[in-house]
Amino acid sequence: MELWYTENQNDHLRFSCRVTRTLHVEKTPFQHLAVLETPVLDRVLVLDGIVQTTVWDEFMYHEMIAHVPLNTHPRPEKVLIIGGGDGGTAREVVRHPRVVKAVMVEIDERVIAASRQFLPELSQGLDSPKLELRIEDGIEHVAQHPGEYDVIIVDSPDPVGPARGLFGRQFYEEVARALKDDGLFVAQSESPLFNAELIAEINRYLRSLFPLVRLYLTCVPTYPGGMWSFTLASKRYDPLQVEPISIPELPYRYYNAGIHHAAFTLPQFLNELLDQD
Repeated sequence: MELWYTENQNDHLRFSCRVTRTLHVEKTPFQHLAVLETPVLDRVLVLDGIVQTTVWDEFMYHEMIAHVPLNTHPRPEKVLIIGGGDGGTAREVVRHPRVVKAVMVEIDERVIAASRQFLPELSQGLDSPKLELRIEDGIEHVAQHPGEYDVIIVDSPDPVGPARGLFGRQFYEEVARALKDDGLFVAQSESPLFNAELIAEINRYLRSLFPLVRLYLTCVPTYPGGMWSFTLASKRYDPLQVEPISIPELPYRYYNAGIHHAAFTLPQFLNELLDQD
C-alpha cells in the first residue's frame, strides 16, 4: 500500500509526495506536528498540514532569510530570531562571524524537540554558545525589549492562528521600537503568486514606519508556487549598497554576493504591485 502526503495549498491546488515512513506525529498545545520521511524531499516537517521545511531544499530559504539582513547591517552583533523552531535560521545566524549573540524566541517547544531529534542538519545551531533559546511568545518579547537589537528576523509560519499577529501593523511598530537606531529586520512574506495582497499590505505598513523597505525573492520548490518572498525594512542601511568584498566567505549552498543583489531585482508584476521601478 502506498502512503502519500497531500497539502491543500488552496481550494484548487494540492501538493503531494510519497511518504516512506511517518517518523513522528503529535498534537502540541499550539498545533498538529508531524515529521515524515520521503524518497525525494528527505525528512519533512509539517505543522497543521502545511510543509514548513524539508532537508532537501531548506538551505534556499534559511540562507536567504539570514544572510541578506546580516550582510546588509555592518555590525549585526545582537540578533533576534522570532519563530524558526526547526533551527535552520539559527544555524545560519550563529555561523555569521560578526554575530556576537543571537536570541531565538519560539512559542512551541515541541517543534524544537522534534527538530533536535529528526532534523539534526537544521537544529545543530541550537547548541551554539552564541544562542540564547527562549520558549515564549515572540510578540510579547519584542514589546518588552525596546532598542535592543541590531537585526530582527521573523521566521514565522503562514499568517493563520497564533502566527497572524506576526503580520500586523501593531507588531511591526513594536519591531521598530525593539531595533536600535540603525537596526533592520526581515520577515518571510509568503508567495508572490498566491499572497500578493498580503505582500502589498505588509509593504504599506512598513513604509509608514521605516525609511527603506525592499522585497526580495528566493526559490523554495516545496512552498506554493516555488517563488518565495522576504521583506526587509531598515532604519539606515540599504542592501543594494552592500559591497561584495564585505560579505564573509562561508560554505553557502545558495546565497552568494551575486545572489544578494540579484534577489532584489523583481519581476514586473511585483514592481507594479509595490509601485516601484
